[in-house]
Amino acid sequence: MIMGVFGIILSLGLLMYLAYRGITVLVLAPILALLAVLMSGEASLLPTYTEVFMVNLANYLKSYFPLFLLGAIFGKLMDETGAAKAIAHAIVEKLGKNRSILAIVLSCGILTYGGVSLFVVAFAVYPLAAALFKETGMPKRLIPACIALGSFTFTMTALPGTPQIQNAIPIPFFKTDAYAAPVLGLIAGIVMFSLGTLWIQQRAKKMIAAGEGYLPDYMTDETAATVEAGVEAKMPPLGLSLIPIGIVLLLNFWLSKVYFPGQTEALTPILEKFGTTPGKVIGIWSIIVSLVISIIFILVTNYKRINVMEAVNKGAYGSMLAILNTASEVGYGNVIAGLAAFAAVKGALLGIAPGNPLISEAISVNVLAGITGSASGGMSIALGALGETYYNLAIAKGINPQVLHRIAALACGGLDSLPHNGAVITLLGICGLNHKLSYADVGMVSVVIPLATTIVAVILGTIGIV
Repeated sequence: MIMGVFGIILSLGLLMYLAYRGITVLVLAPILALLAVLMSGEASLLPTYTEVFMVNLANYLKSYFPLFLLGAIFGKLMDETGAAKAIAHAIVEKLGKNRSILAIVLSCGILTYGGVSLFVVAFAVYPLAAALFKETGMPKRLIPACIALGSFTFTMTALPGTPQIQNAIPIPFFKTDAYAAPVLGLIAGIVMFSLGTLWIQQRAKKMIAAGEGYLPDYMTDETAATVEAGVEAKMPPLGLSLIPIGIVLLLNFWLSKVYFPGQTEALTPILEKFGTTPGKVIGIWSIIVSLVISIIFILVTNYKRINVMEAVNKGAYGSMLAILNTASEVGYGNVIAGLAAFAAVKGALLGIAPGNPLISEAISVNVLAGITGSASGGMSIALGALGETYYNLAIAKGINPQVLHRIAALACGGLDSLPHNGAVITLLGICGLNHKLSYADVGMVSVVIPLATTIVAVILGTIGIV
């Protein structure tokens, strides 16, 4: 048993280290899963690979591939049509140059809350942020923190209804929908947005007071000067740009709260033939239909402005690596969860607060998200191994499953943003900065503040705030 536990710890440690060194999870996940199996004393390597790892990988693809695919296509279309830029431009102009930090955070927040991926948002918003910060003398090294705060904190995990995958993963585990625990989510979102914005603003004041301008003296930057001339002429009208986001949010709400729940009686016997229930699929269906309708709207209204086939293909191809990486981590997690030694790990996690599954859930999701460097991957591993246990404990303790959903989503957005996180590395690359210059502020708004917010949410959820 001791060797088995050590094997699990070693396997997780190598996964974190080697992923940080740049080795793909597609290769690491099966190899390290089988290493843990070997160290546990089991000899069933090939059966474990084909019947546990690959089966769970395939099951994850079955459940979430449409969301990754449609989300990537939607984001690419918002980018290619110029709609994302139009929204960001409008917010910057409305708030004015004196509120550049708030303008960039809100631009990213509105786009990601509407379903645009954080990578598309970073590419769309960064040139605007660079030009705005340079003109106002705001330190450039704060741009990654602004984009991080708006893209992968409150709109990714907290605000009810967000179509981001991190808010969709808990749905089948807890029989909820994207609007689970709306009051708790709104409170958490406001806390993250307010504290994060305040932190960046205070940091800017200190830097400027110390004599720091847009760039340190030893750096040069050409990005702000190369923002496309006449880009405004290439963008669609603001109203037209906002409609796809409105479709996603409003249609998702109506489908998940009104239409599909009203069809439960008719859907139940149909879904029983497929071995599932309305509670496990309604939330996913609502997001799928909303994204499809929104994509159709974009295509119909912009087919003359863009190369439709090229844009759709780029979005589709871009979704492949993301879904396969996460699915591989899920296969890895289920192999680990099936080991006899994991019973000790599971017992330790559940024993942290035996009377409150919210605490155990928050810790397990956060730790695994930190180890894997992936919010969706860490949460998928944790809920795949312990989701049913948490659900049953919550029902027994009288805790609303919606709270489980929201805590899981919030928890995955904490330690996931440690320095080895792929999104953090990509964001810094887009901005032409490094960890030394910018990570302290990125870490504050995307790790420290979300962790503190999750603690607050656990307390509020425990006393019955939903």
